[in-house]
Amino acid sequence: MQQPRLIRQRIWDRLRPVARPDARFHLDFDQFVPDFDGSDAATDRVALPDGLVFVTPDNAMLTLRARLIAQRRRFVIASYNLRRGFLLVDPAFMPALAPDDLATLDVMERHARPLDLAALSALGPIGLVATGASAVSMDGVRFGRGHTFLDLEWGIFAHLGMVGDGTKIVAITHDVQLADDLLNVTDHELPVDLIATPTRLVRVPRKGRRPRGVRWNDVGPDLIATIPPLAELARERGIA
Repeated sequence: MQQPRLIRQRIWDRLRPVARPDARFHLDFDQFVPDFDGSDAATDRVALPDGLVFVTPDNAMLTLRARLIAQRRRFVIASYNLRRGFLLVDPAFMPALAPDDLATLDVMERHARPLDLAALSALGPIGLVATGASAVSMDGVRFGRGHTFLDLEWGIFAHLGMVGDGTKIVAITHDVQLADDLLNVTDHELPVDLIATPTRLVRVPRKGRRPRGVRWNDVGPDLIATIPPLAELARERGIA
């Protein structure tokens, strides 16, 4: 089996022709998870539950965020790199713009409500976690840009009792980002349940239990200091 780094580079070479450049990072996939040609069709394959949805700030999630806004549904999003914590997007309090414009990160960060841990927990259980992925294996392992932050976000949600083994996780990606390789899911991995691409919906068999919280041994003081909800949780636990 090839190493994830080599698999990722192979996938990125295939991704460039179908990726949509970022305004700041162009096609530097080390810096962001891109939107792509066919993301509308991939998003069509995602069944939205009635409950709360968490959506990552990846560019590939733009269509899903716009659809939630068009349906007048509240949802939670993480700020970029979690530097400003979690935000509640409530269309009832957004300006009168088209959903595609409202779904951009800059607009959402101006008009969404910041959430501390108490306000986040008060929203109740999360029914679906939706994420992009630089690359994802057939056994549901995400790798490349962004996977570490989703692991942290999940750990925080798990500590608050908002997610668990029954929570569905879906990755929305292009077909070229789906690796045929199997990466052998460990107890520390957070694999996805579903992979939605423009041409298919892949269902990933669940193996083992999901992480139950933040893996503090893998989180250093510098990271804690830069992520407000992680710092708040660390203080509660007497870690910082």
